[in-house]
Amino acid sequence: MAGKMLLWGGKAVFDYAFWIAVWAGLFGFFMLSLPRWLAYGKLKKVAPTRFNRQRREVCFVPEGQKEPIFVPWEELVAWVTEAQGATEYGVQRQYGLGIGFYHPETGEKYTLEFETPGLPLAISSWEAIRAYMEYEVHTLKEIQDPLELQGPDDPPWEGVHVFRNARKRLHDEYREGKRGMFYLVGWYLYHFVTFWTIPNRLVEWEVKNIKRMSRKTLPRAMSEWSEHFGKISGQSPVTN
Repeated sequence: MAGKMLLWGGKAVFDYAFWIAVWAGLFGFFMLSLPRWLAYGKLKKVAPTRFNRQRREVCFVPEGQKEPIFVPWEELVAWVTEAQGATEYGVQRQYGLGIGFYHPETGEKYTLEFETPGLPLAISSWEAIRAYMEYEVHTLKEIQDPLELQGPDDPPWEGVHVFRNARKRLHDEYREGKRGMFYLVGWYLYHFVTFWTIPNRLVEWEVKNIKRMSRKTLPRAMSEWSEHFGKISGQSPVTN
């Protein structure tokens, strides 16, 4: 009798703990996803900043305004910020990149700032923009592809093509003797527990959604300003 009660009590505790874990997991997923969905909602209302190296101009649509502002590239000002403060949890540091300009017609001052995880990333973000505008760097792959998993015609994001390229390179290195069986099995086990190609497919889904929302928010004058009026090495002259 005591054994049956102990077994029933253990099962009840297990069921109780199981549902607590399920609801806690769902709540955690909701809280982690909330900032992303809020960002999606903002994308539907905010037009992206665009850089046109053919015209050597930058197009801004300040929040709350509908008419775009076209600013010469040479008149743009950029800076990085670093802030430090103490809390009950310790010292916290914040970094960011700022861009500013004066309205060509009214002279009104505008600034745009966003946070970055570190100071080097803030600097490199500006350098990527500057490389595009001044050195005809067409894609991020030309300046940032540490794993060299992007093919010549692949898009710059980490979609399913990155997974396939990594697997192909792994098998090539295995046949050449650069990788052993232990590494090969470990690679497959790692990607199996990290849901195989699902993360890459989520990236493609997110990129597709962002592109669709960005197209909806572009003012007509901004779209016309982005059109080609010649070719630069067969590449698009505009980037977001």
